[in-house]
Amino acid sequence: MSTIEASADVDVPVRMAYNQWTQFESFPRFMDGVRRIDQPRSTMTHWVTRLGPMTHEFDAEIVEQRPDERVSWRSLGRPSHSGTVTFLELGENRVRVTLRIDFAPRGFVERAGDVLGIVHRRVHNDLKCFKEYIEGQGRETGEWRGAISDSHVRPDSGQKHPQVPNWPTG
Repeated sequence: MSTIEASADVDVPVRMAYNQWTQFESFPRFMDGVRRIDQPRSTMTHWVTRLGPMTHEFDAEIVEQRPDERVSWRSLGRPSHSGTVTFLELGENRVRVTLRIDFAPRGFVERAGDVLGIVHRRVHNDLKCFKEYIEGQGRETGEWRGAISDSHVRPDSGQKHPQVPNWPTG
């Protein structure tokens, strides 16, 4: 297993950064190599990624999600990886976003990308691009304020958010 950890200080409120991160379908706008993400359920995402000549499709399960604090996931099947993104409020309009990914490179291209630091640079660049994206937007493109614990959803039933997709709770 390889581990990558990167942080970026983002000049937006913690709520805005967190809300944007929950909009997985927007990841291709700021993550190099992410071609598409679908979210068929609030705890499940389907990714299409590209590293060099290799395209991968995989499902990832969101195992923990706490509004304004963290989102953790693990892949189902191959490629094997897990990760956590945390949000640390540094002030009223500043947040540190830290991304940690644990992955098991397989095949020549993935192992070479890991050894050459390509994956490491990509993660750092993705966080930099997230910072530029959300600061440039000046607002989040949506939000989901429910909580997930052990892959079980606890929706935030007390809030009314017209931008929020009507996610199934399964």
